[in-house]
Amino acid sequence: MDAVQKANSGHPGTPMALAPAAYVLWTRFLKHNPRDPHWPDRDRFVLSCGHASMLLYSLLYLTGYDLSLDDIKQFRQWSSKTPGHPERTHTPGVETTTGPLGQGVGNAVGMAIAERFLAARFDREGFPVVDHKVWGFCSDGDMMEGVASEAASLAGHLKLGNLCLIYDDNHITIDGDTALAFSEDVGERFTAYGWHVLHVADGNDLVAIAEALEGARRETQRPTLIVMRTHIGDPAPTKRDTAAAHGAPLGAEEVRRTKEIMGWPQEPAFFVPEDALAHWREAVDRGAEWQREWEELMARYAEKYPAEAAEYRQWLTGQPPAGWDRDLPTITPDQHKGQLATRQASGLALEVIARVLPNFIGGSADLGESTGMTIKEGGTFGPESAGRIFHWGVREHGMAATMNGIAAHGGLRPFGSTFLVFSDYMKPAVRLSSIMQLPVIYIGTHDSIGLGEDGPTHQPIEHLAMLRAIPGLVTLRPADATETIAAWRVIINRTEGPSFLVLTRQKLPILDRTKLQAAEGVARGGYVLRDPADGAPEAILLATGSEVQIALEAADRLAGEGIRARVVSLPSWELFRAQPQSYRDEVLPPAIRARVGIEAASPMGWLQWVTEDGEMIAIDHFGASAPAERIYEEFGLTAAHAVAAVKRVLARTRR
Repeated sequence: MDAVQKANSGHPGTPMALAPAAYVLWTRFLKHNPRDPHWPDRDRFVLSCGHASMLLYSLLYLTGYDLSLDDIKQFRQWSSKTPGHPERTHTPGVETTTGPLGQGVGNAVGMAIAERFLAARFDREGFPVVDHKVWGFCSDGDMMEGVASEAASLAGHLKLGNLCLIYDDNHITIDGDTALAFSEDVGERFTAYGWHVLHVADGNDLVAIAEALEGARRETQRPTLIVMRTHIGDPAPTKRDTAAAHGAPLGAEEVRRTKEIMGWPQEPAFFVPEDALAHWREAVDRGAEWQREWEELMARYAEKYPAEAAEYRQWLTGQPPAGWDRDLPTITPDQHKGQLATRQASGLALEVIARVLPNFIGGSADLGESTGMTIKEGGTFGPESAGRIFHWGVREHGMAATMNGIAAHGGLRPFGSTFLVFSDYMKPAVRLSSIMQLPVIYIGTHDSIGLGEDGPTHQPIEHLAMLRAIPGLVTLRPADATETIAAWRVIINRTEGPSFLVLTRQKLPILDRTKLQAAEGVARGGYVLRDPADGAPEAILLATGSEVQIALEAADRLAGEGIRARVVSLPSWELFRAQPQSYRDEVLPPAIRARVGIEAASPMGWLQWVTEDGEMIAIDHFGASAPAERIYEEFGLTAAHAVAAVKRVLARTRR
């Protein structure tokens, strides 16, 4: 109450209602070490209802994490360690960034998946070196969001017995009583998902809470949901059980009266009795002992299973082993009849990556054959198995949120694939990947109107612009098989921040790299793919992905007419933008004002590369159902149109 009141901003009601459950969980059940928030075998705690951040900050301070009472007093202030919603890496002890409701449920499912996979890989009889549980708090709002339903359905199917969510059933949202829009029986829904469902009738009953948590700990075959009836803002005298307690300070008078009801001193604010703090801080010694016991277990494990111990430690670094990429394929024009879809080239890279990186796990949202993103060996991750191949089902949003949890847990490198157009369904989770700088790998195939007959519902137009607008996300759209292999090298070596690999359905020519610059330029985001043979370039054709072929053909036609054009492949704007200005000027000399960009997508953002003097050949409308070649012709994405555009631009810039 004091922190929210001082900030004059925040959500006091849910932290107040959940305080008893949090006390029981954090002092009697949660295995953690406040002095080492990164201890690998700690239990994970996810506050999916991230607006209740003051609850988590209180817990972290009281149990002895590197968070002071002065930090609490700076709640929601500039540069404080206590921002409005929990932020991973910003505050010690915060496992994942939450706030957009439902995402934390997906993260918790992902963490439980990671624990089970690692335990199956490394545990041996008498050596449970991976043995922890995932606990989470979630709210009415979480239960309404579709992403939580997707993730919970998957968790029930997978029988994740190492997961327990406590559902704060307080019947209040911002607009008022949940009955305005929500009347289902959540417990019955989760029972149908295959969860173990328990009920606590009174969120202040510490004995009942402990019994339910013990029941969750004993359950190993199903995830557990504890439906706990609470009263938001309890025991505030006038705002308890009202929306007024949800997202605004209680007010000085309400705080005074609440403290009076509790028998709590009015002054000083932020009062913590010494004996209470000492009781909470027992977590420090208890956590240190847990970690010491685990480290002794690991030492004995390393003696008996040295290879496994070394591998586990290497996985936990998050770095790929040295030389991992030495066997990546080299694809030449004399292979595959000279043509290969970039999704197919990606599949060839995937085979090698999966072989040399056993912690590389993932699959697709029910599109494994179409995206080519299925590991051929390693088994399925299912209800009774812990293989590397994931079948996320038709759950793009749940897939992305779950992958965030896998990555946040540590030790594994997750990937997930779908059609690029369905990145719409994943965007909130992709954004959180970027905020947290998690090395999640997203693959979007069927990347343009080039997918053809499926028509405008499946042809992405605005999606590249959307992805490129997300800070911290690196999007790569390779032009051919060689660039695709190079893109994978970039992605695996990139251990901070997510990547989105964008691939074609249609076959593309495999460029002859004996005559053209090699694709190391992919690592720099853009490079000169071809220069005129007979002098300095007069114009520049820029393109990404499948449209690079159009640019090359246009350059050949222009050469036949005595016009010298450079072709620049620009697979990753983010990587290119990060290069020194000198390199960017080398690729795109400022003196060459005649520029034409080509991309089968929205032109948004291209002005930074083609400049106001240039032109864009792009698409600012939805697609159509027809063979790809016909659609490209009808929409003007052809070499002939590119040639005409270059001539127009040259005529203007020469004046």
